[in-house]
Amino acid sequence: METAEPLYRVGIEMRFRDLDAYGHVNNAVVFNYLEVARVRFLGEHFTVEPQDDEPLYLVKRAECEYKRPIPLLDRIYIELHLEELRSSSFRLGYRLCDRDGTEYARAETVMVTVDSRSGRPTRVPDWLRSRLTTADHNSELGYTADGSSLG
Repeated sequence: METAEPLYRVGIEMRFRDLDAYGHVNNAVVFNYLEVARVRFLGEHFTVEPQDDEPLYLVKRAECEYKRPIPLLDRIYIELHLEELRSSSFRLGYRLCDRDGTEYARAETVMVTVDSRSGRPTRVPDWLRSRLTTADHNSELGYTADGSSLG
């Protein structure tokens, strides 16, 4: 399911509010963690106001397989892997683990590039194709669950 080396790895600070009544991370919060990792991976290319010539990057499908409940940790680490790159879409795989490598979940998102004017699928831009196929060896940064940097 995954490439040998992650494209990106990010540590996200967990918060007590991420827990549900059972004392582990709520399943919906996991999707927030995936979003933080994905946006941090591609972050410098996203703006609040999309440019006319820049496509939108939309989640077409998201799924998660929970391996074990995620307890409150200092940080949860998310590794991103490119699973598939097509002309107008790409599939990212995620591995959620603790500092020691204990795996808690695996997830996938299918992302589609869409023309912001027509709303039609468009080719994945060359800069993104390059980013998706080159591992980031300096990606052990820390972030809070709301996406703000720890340092």
